[in-house]
Amino acid sequence: MALSLAISPCPNDTFVFHALVHGLVPGAPPVDVTYADVDVTNTAAERGAFDLVKVSYAALPWLLDDYHLLPCGGALGRGCGPLVLTRGGHPDRPADPDRDGPGGPGRPGRVDLSGATVAVPGDRTTAYLLFRLWAAERPPARIEVVPFHEIMPGVAAGRYDAGLVIHEARFTYPRHGLTALVDLGEWWEADTGLPIPLGAILARRGAVDPEAAAGWIRESVRQAWADPAASREYVLAHAQEMEPDVVDRHIGLYVNEFTADLGDAGFAAVEALLGRAADAGLVPQTSSSLATAWTS
Repeated sequence: MALSLAISPCPNDTFVFHALVHGLVPGAPPVDVTYADVDVTNTAAERGAFDLVKVSYAALPWLLDDYHLLPCGGALGRGCGPLVLTRGGHPDRPADPDRDGPGGPGRPGRVDLSGATVAVPGDRTTAYLLFRLWAAERPPARIEVVPFHEIMPGVAAGRYDAGLVIHEARFTYPRHGLTALVDLGEWWEADTGLPIPLGAILARRGAVDPEAAAGWIRESVRQAWADPAASREYVLAHAQEMEPDVVDRHIGLYVNEFTADLGDAGFAAVEALLGRAADAGLVPQTSSSLATAWTS
């Protein structure tokens, strides 16, 4: 029987899963793939809708009773964090280094958004969880959950004071006349010294052997790196009108050593994110205090 797989149409996911989706991984079963934004897959995973699914790390506390966390295939890294964008340094006033932190509003300090309406891509996304941790002392007045592709145009048009963006928006936001108010990745890395845990791959308990699934995904990653041209047509077909150079930069940033194996640093990053969020009352406590146990 085919396994159901849900991933995003983003270049990092299609690049990583090309071989598995196309039956090129020896010993792997056929795969029935669904492409959806991560906010959609977070919700679908709560219903147990897929055997293998890409979700936000921020959603794990609601999912680990029904899913194994796989130590590969996801998105972690350095220099790849979410950005808070505005049409200027701040929606209402210029930057103040004493208030905003070292280096002005684009650096990892604290910025007052207390009077702002902020568009976010999903209420259980890692990006929004990082934003809530960063803005805990001065949260915005209003949050609106907006489809990702509508955030930058909405900020540029003045419908929102600021927008929280991820992925290829790191490369394209200047085209919309927007400014990076803060890089949450810089803030997280400066505060913790750890990479940023963005997207996780889960295997449904009782439906998929997690050890076997990890082996299939690692082989798919290996093939992707060994022959990048093999997946090119497939990646571009799902890249939502991204230019080829943006696709290449996207893959180069989000497909890295943590894609093949989370390792100690990756698990420590996940533990730090969800531990801090649980201490702040933003997510439930997980059943284990050790991230390395989440794969069991």
